Amino acid sequence: MQNRRNPLIFVVEDNQVYNKLVVSYLKSNKYTNVKEFHSGEDCINNLEKKPDIIIQDYLLEGMTGIDVLKKAKQITPDTEFIFLSGQDSIDVAINSMKYGAYDYIVKDQMALKKLVNKINKIMSVNKLRRSNKQYKTGVTMFFVALIVLILAIFVVFFTDLFQ
Repeated sequence: MQNRRNPLIFVVEDNQVYNKLVVSYLKSNKYTNVKEFHSGEDCINNLEKKPDIIIQDYLLEGMTGIDVLKKAKQITPDTEFIFLSGQDSIDVAINSMKYGAYDYIVKDQMALKKLVNKINKIMSVNKLRRSNKQYKTGVTMFFVALIVLILAIFVVFFTDLFQ
């Protein structure tokens, strides 16, 4: 995650009206660092920006959502994917998760609210991961310093043994 408070979110949706709706809804929920794309190819061509989250339709013209997911995971493996699709099929949802999607949301009247909840959950989990990593680093550094201190004391007080 490059930005802890305002993650870079890509919205990949070929329906321009729904794309604008998703982007507007995210911005109204304080996610303002949102880029919109109308094809998988456009999304792939902008992966050097290292998005934190990609929200995308499952069925896209040209590249499918799974194609975008596979390619993006090769380039930016830490990017989380949320599929937002009209495909109300458990097989489609399982297939997207199998390739590394964080979640699959069916487009319905509650979809955008669910989407913001999933983004909030991703942000919370990533915050916990960062905290856990900092804790492990701190514990490791403590023990390294303790070993160095013990060795220094040993050398100072027991130098006669080595002569």
